Amino acid sequence: MFLDGLAAYKFIGTKAYFVPRKKGFPLLQTASSLSYTLHVCCAAKPETVTKVCEIVKKQLALSDDVSVTPESKFSTLGADSLDTVEIVMALEEEFKISVEEEGSENITTVQEAADMIEKLIEKK
Repeated sequence: MFLDGLAAYKFIGTKAYFVPRKKGFPLLQTASSLSYTLHVCCAAKPETVTKVCEIVKKQLALSDDVSVTPESKFSTLGADSLDTVEIVMALEEEFKISVEEEGSENITTVQEAADMIEKLIEKK
């Protein structure tokens, strides 16, 4: 990780991440002998995230005092592999989408599920 006047950059493998510290987005500069790719991804719409939170809470029969946030991991909420499959099936039904088996294996958080839903809806 290194810092410049505007951001902190963190390099992991071939991905570069930055955290803005002040106004504006700085240019990403790397050593000429190294090659990095900057991945920028957009988060799902707030209403999609909210709906996913509701579905997860319902599928796992969580009480009202349990908070489900975009960062919530299914495993932390008590979901096993069968619960995760049922969550994905409920999301498919609610959003009228079809999730490939490979895609569902990569979903571990509410945010990842919401982002995947947005991508699938966009492809329609």
